[in-house]
Amino acid sequence: MILVTGGTGLVGSHLLFQLTKKGQNVRATYRRFSTIENVKTVFSYYTKDVALFERIEWIEAPLNDIGKLSEAFVGISKVYHCAACISFDPSDYRLLRNTNIKGTANVVNLCVKYQIQKLCYVSTIATLGFDSETISEEMHWQGNRNQNVYAISKYGAEMEVWRGTQEGVPAVIVNPGVIIGPGCWNSGSGLLFKLAQKEQPYFTNGVTGFVAVRDVTTAMIELMQSDHRNERFILVSENKSYLEIMTTIATNLKVKPPSKLASKTKLEWAWRLDWMASKFFRRRRRLTKPLALTLNTVYRYDNSKIKSALDGFEFQPISESLSATCQIFSADF
Repeated sequence: MILVTGGTGLVGSHLLFQLTKKGQNVRATYRRFSTIENVKTVFSYYTKDVALFERIEWIEAPLNDIGKLSEAFVGISKVYHCAACISFDPSDYRLLRNTNIKGTANVVNLCVKYQIQKLCYVSTIATLGFDSETISEEMHWQGNRNQNVYAISKYGAEMEVWRGTQEGVPAVIVNPGVIIGPGCWNSGSGLLFKLAQKEQPYFTNGVTGFVAVRDVTTAMIELMQSDHRNERFILVSENKSYLEIMTTIATNLKVKPPSKLASKTKLEWAWRLDWMASKFFRRRRRLTKPLALTLNTVYRYDNSKIKSALDGFEFQPISESLSATCQIFSADF
């Protein structure tokens, strides 16, 4: 049986669909029972066959509840670790460490205990080095220089996975770019579609890697079925500017695209004002210094390793992924 942690998230829910579609026996973890409805919604985007969803064995198992998490590992042969806390607010640093680092350590320890055949960990391109024209898997983390708290916690989680490989658990780490796909509109890339719908007027000069969620889950499954072990793989379909992405989304949603440049100076003022507002009004941060820097920086990623590793693997063009996601977004809203 296969275990998927974080089964109710964007990657987890789409991974569950792919695995059940292939006839795999799957167990998935969740923290709040209500979030399982999100998985039903994701399945409904692709099929009317409710039997697929009913194949999933659900178990409540927070990453730091060792007792419940241990129960989830009984009878498991392979593990996809998708569960994570996503936040760029520095005030959430302790939560990020407890969930992403300590929680991953717990998963790794149980993989060792139960002699799991193989582990796949979903990380992020933010854990890679960046002082290069093109970033590859060989670019290594450069301390905590200019990285946001989320990236720091995910790097710490990667270190736990690498520890596990030294203790006898074969593993692959995937480092996806910004993941495009339907189902989680209130977090991650889902917020881009909501911003576009509201006709957000500002854009930045930044460039980063984007990838369709279908490509992420396909690569994960194929890597787990392959002989590849103890390696990392960048999952990026195309390197695109934020302006290109937001303009494409706006065009598909038939709304006005962004037209005003948010310069580096404007963003520096903006993150400072956001910091002050968070202190005075005790609200969550919306724009941090590292995020402001990222939005105006050009990062280009090399995806040749995954194409070489998986014979015949090709990424879906981002324009197609955005178009398909916009159609579902329009139907939902």
